[in-house]
Amino acid sequence: MSTPVHRAYIGLGSNLENPRNQVTTALDELNQLPHCRLVVASKLYQSEPLGPLQPDFINAVAALETTLSPLELLDQLQELEQRHQRVRHEHWGPRTLDLDLLLYGDRRVDHPRLQVPHPELTKRNFVLYPLAELAPELTLPTGIALAALLAQVSPDGLRPLASSIS
Repeated sequence: MSTPVHRAYIGLGSNLENPRNQVTTALDELNQLPHCRLVVASKLYQSEPLGPLQPDFINAVAALETTLSPLELLDQLQELEQRHQRVRHEHWGPRTLDLDLLLYGDRRVDHPRLQVPHPELTKRNFVLYPLAELAPELTLPTGIALAALLAQVSPDGLRPLASSIS
Protein backbone atom coordinates (compact mmCIF):
# COMPACT_ATOMS: atom_id res chain seq x y z
CA MET A 1 0.00 0.00 0.00
CA SER A 2 1.46 3.36 -1.00
CA THR A 3 1.50 6.48 1.14
CA PRO A 4 -0.84 9.18 -0.21
CA VAL A 5 0.76 12.26 -1.72
CA HIS A 6 -0.71 15.61 -0.76
CA ARG A 7 -0.37 19.03 -2.38
CA ALA A 8 0.65 21.63 0.18
CA TYR A 9 1.06 25.34 -0.40
CA ILE A 10 3.73 27.16 1.60
CA GLY A 11 3.96 30.93 2.03
CA LEU A 12 7.51 32.29 2.26
CA GLY A 13 8.58 35.70 3.51
CA SER A 14 11.72 37.52 4.62
CA ASN A 15 12.76 41.10 5.33
CA LEU A 16 16.16 40.65 7.03
CA GLU A 17 19.67 39.65 5.94
CA ASN A 18 19.26 39.72 2.15
CA PRO A 19 15.56 38.78 1.94
CA ARG A 20 15.62 37.81 -1.74
CA ASN A 21 18.42 35.34 -1.07
CA GLN A 22 16.67 34.03 2.06
CA VAL A 23 13.52 33.21 0.05
CA THR A 24 15.26 31.76 -3.01
CA THR A 25 17.51 29.61 -0.81
CA ALA A 26 14.49 28.43 1.18
CA LEU A 27 12.76 27.42 -2.06
CA ASP A 28 15.71 25.19 -2.92
CA GLU A 29 15.71 23.81 0.62
CA LEU A 30 11.98 23.00 0.49
CA ASN A 31 12.78 20.63 -2.36
CA GLN A 32 15.30 18.86 -0.12
CA LEU A 33 12.95 18.26 2.81
CA PRO A 34 12.36 14.56 3.49
CA HIS A 35 9.32 13.16 1.68
CA CYS A 36 8.73 16.47 -0.14
CA ARG A 37 9.11 17.65 -3.72
CA LEU A 38 8.88 21.25 -4.85
CA VAL A 39 6.41 21.30 -7.74
CA VAL A 40 6.39 25.00 -8.61
CA ALA A 41 6.97 28.39 -7.03
CA SER A 42 5.51 31.80 -7.74
CA LYS A 43 7.41 34.90 -8.75
CA LEU A 44 8.92 36.86 -5.93
CA TYR A 45 6.88 39.78 -4.65
CA GLN A 46 7.88 42.80 -2.61
CA SER A 47 5.29 43.74 0.00
CA GLU A 48 4.81 46.38 2.62
CA PRO A 49 5.06 44.99 6.16
CA LEU A 50 2.20 44.53 8.58
CA GLY A 51 2.74 45.65 12.14
CA PRO A 52 5.69 47.74 13.36
CA LEU A 53 7.89 49.94 11.17
CA GLN A 54 10.36 47.67 9.38
CA PRO A 55 11.81 46.91 5.93
CA ASP A 56 9.62 45.63 3.09
CA PHE A 57 9.24 41.86 2.70
CA ILE A 58 10.09 39.57 -0.16
CA ASN A 59 7.36 36.93 -0.49
CA ALA A 60 6.54 33.89 -2.60
CA VAL A 61 4.30 30.84 -2.51
CA ALA A 62 5.48 27.30 -3.24
CA ALA A 63 3.53 24.17 -4.08
CA LEU A 64 4.93 20.96 -2.58
CA GLU A 65 3.99 17.35 -2.99
CA THR A 66 4.49 15.53 0.29
CA THR A 67 3.74 12.31 2.08
CA LEU A 68 4.31 13.98 5.46
CA SER A 69 1.33 14.66 7.72
CA PRO A 70 0.45 18.32 8.29
CA LEU A 71 2.18 18.38 11.69
CA GLU A 72 5.26 16.57 10.36
CA LEU A 73 5.46 19.13 7.55
CA LEU A 74 5.08 21.97 10.08
CA ASP A 75 7.98 20.52 12.08
CA GLN A 76 10.15 20.44 8.93
CA LEU A 77 9.20 24.03 8.05
CA GLN A 78 10.05 25.25 11.54
CA GLU A 79 13.41 23.46 11.45
CA LEU A 80 14.13 25.20 8.15
CA GLU A 81 13.23 28.56 9.71
CA GLN A 82 15.66 27.82 12.54
CA ARG A 83 18.45 27.06 10.07
CA HIS A 84 17.83 30.58 8.73
CA GLN A 85 18.24 32.00 12.26
CA ARG A 86 14.54 32.81 12.66
CA VAL A 87 13.90 34.67 15.92
CA ARG A 88 10.38 35.23 17.23
CA HIS A 89 10.55 38.48 19.22
CA GLU A 90 7.33 40.22 18.25
CA HIS A 91 4.12 39.42 16.42
CA TRP A 92 4.40 40.58 12.79
CA GLY A 93 7.96 41.67 13.46
CA PRO A 94 10.95 41.48 11.13
CA ARG A 95 12.33 38.03 10.30
CA THR A 96 14.99 36.26 8.32
CA LEU A 97 12.52 33.63 7.13
CA ASP A 98 8.85 32.93 7.72
CA LEU A 99 7.31 29.74 6.35
CA ASP A 100 3.55 29.29 6.66
CA LEU A 101 1.66 26.12 5.81
CA LEU A 102 -1.23 27.74 3.94
CA LEU A 103 -3.10 24.74 2.55
CA TYR A 104 -2.74 20.97 2.78
CA GLY A 105 -4.78 19.31 0.04
CA ASP A 106 -8.45 19.77 0.77
CA ARG A 107 -7.99 19.16 4.49
CA ARG A 108 -8.85 21.37 7.40
CA VAL A 109 -6.61 21.16 10.44
CA ASP A 110 -7.54 22.61 13.82
CA HIS A 111 -4.72 21.80 16.21
CA PRO A 112 -3.13 23.94 18.96
CA ARG A 113 0.06 24.16 16.85
CA LEU A 114 -1.48 24.46 13.41
CA GLN A 115 -4.56 25.73 11.63
CA VAL A 116 -5.11 24.95 7.97
CA PRO A 117 -6.21 26.77 5.93
CA HIS A 118 -3.92 29.38 7.44
CA PRO A 119 -6.18 31.74 9.44
CA GLU A 120 -4.84 34.92 7.77
CA LEU A 121 -4.74 33.50 4.23
CA THR A 122 -7.93 35.21 3.07
CA LYS A 123 -6.72 38.71 4.06
CA ARG A 124 -3.14 38.81 2.78
CA ASN A 125 -2.48 40.07 -0.73
CA PHE A 126 1.15 38.87 -0.48
CA VAL A 127 -0.21 35.33 -0.18
CA LEU A 128 -3.31 35.44 -2.39
CA TYR A 129 -1.69 36.92 -5.50
CA PRO A 130 1.26 34.50 -5.62
CA LEU A 131 -1.09 31.60 -4.80
CA ALA A 132 -3.35 32.60 -7.69
CA GLU A 133 -0.32 32.59 -9.96
CA LEU A 134 0.14 28.88 -9.14
CA ALA A 135 -3.48 27.73 -8.84
CA PRO A 136 -5.94 30.27 -10.31
CA GLU A 137 -8.87 27.84 -10.22
CA LEU A 138 -8.26 26.81 -6.60
CA THR A 139 -11.14 26.50 -4.16
CA LEU A 140 -10.22 26.47 -0.49
CA PRO A 141 -11.38 23.62 1.78
CA THR A 142 -13.89 26.15 3.17
CA GLY A 143 -15.61 26.20 -0.25
CA ILE A 144 -14.50 29.74 -1.10
CA ALA A 145 -12.98 30.22 -4.54
CA LEU A 146 -9.57 31.90 -4.65
CA ALA A 147 -10.89 34.20 -7.39
CA ALA A 148 -13.58 35.49 -5.01
CA LEU A 149 -10.96 36.26 -2.37
CA LEU A 150 -8.79 38.12 -4.87
CA ALA A 151 -11.76 40.30 -5.78
CA GLN A 152 -11.91 41.45 -2.12
CA VAL A 153 -8.18 42.11 -1.56
CA SER A 154 -6.36 45.03 -3.16
CA PRO A 155 -2.89 44.56 -4.65
CA ASP A 156 -1.87 47.90 -3.11
CA GLY A 157 1.62 47.74 -1.63
CA LEU A 158 2.45 44.53 -3.52
CA ARG A 159 4.97 44.57 -6.35
CA PRO A 160 5.95 41.56 -8.48
CA LEU A 161 9.69 41.41 -9.01
CA ALA A 162 11.21 40.83 -12.43
CA SER A 163 12.80 37.50 -11.67
CA SER A 164 10.64 34.44 -11.32
CA ILE A 165 11.45 31.11 -9.73
CA SER A 166 10.31 27.80 -11.10
